[in-house]
Amino acid sequence: MMLQVAVEAAKVAGKYLKQSVGKIKTIEQKDGSDRNLVTEIDKRSEEMIVEIIRKHFPSHEILAEERGSQGSSKTKWIIDPLDGTTNFTHGLPVFCVSIGIEHDNEIIGGVIYDPNLDELFTAEKGKGAYLNGRKMKVSQTQTLSKSLLVTGFPYNIAENPNHAVERFVNFLMKAQAVRRMGSAAIDLAYVACGRYDGFWEVALNPWDMAAGMLLVQEAGGTVADFHGGKFSVYQKEILANNGHIQNEMLTACHIQNMTSKAESKY
Repeated sequence: MMLQVAVEAAKVAGKYLKQSVGKIKTIEQKDGSDRNLVTEIDKRSEEMIVEIIRKHFPSHEILAEERGSQGSSKTKWIIDPLDGTTNFTHGLPVFCVSIGIEHDNEIIGGVIYDPNLDELFTAEKGKGAYLNGRKMKVSQTQTLSKSLLVTGFPYNIAENPNHAVERFVNFLMKAQAVRRMGSAAIDLAYVACGRYDGFWEVALNPWDMAAGMLLVQEAGGTVADFHGGKFSVYQKEILANNGHIQNEMLTACHIQNMTSKAESKY
């Protein structure tokens, strides 16, 4: 029942997003950053999603990007009403709606809807992952050198948090190719369906990852932190892949002595 409600909410909001391209009236900057944007479209999409969830589950907790946390319950809905806002403001058709469902501190359901391609990614804990109703599996690429990877950069990339630049260079040198799409949720969905072999990013929020991490796991992939430890959507870093390239990706994430080597040049 909850997954069906998530699907309904994601499709309603996704249709609204697609119809709203090019119709933005206000663009605001969040956290004082020129790069972290929010529009009235983000906010209205979130309202639509929350209204649908509240209609069915009025007592459940909501954690949404624009309104933060509301309520207290064993069940929590983790919502990104428009993942890829910068793309959206430029009319680039790479954005989506992401809804994760958490129960007793475990993600049990996830929906990502890309209205531009009409692609609906869904997963339930222990029941597999699906793209438009067809079961998904991660890729079978065996080595990093033959892998197509995807990543994203934090809004404060100029500060190089958590060695984001060095890690990017590491992967760029070791992988077949690296892409950057501007939507972490879509990145994870694409790992789940085998379009990408792996994904990493250094500074994300729960609503960026909740649905996508479950998609990857239910499609047979691996999700961990940069040390190979147990993953939580409440930490900032994520490393997701098809499982075959896990060890090589962990090695590429290793940045020991990187700072000292860079400083030794001066």
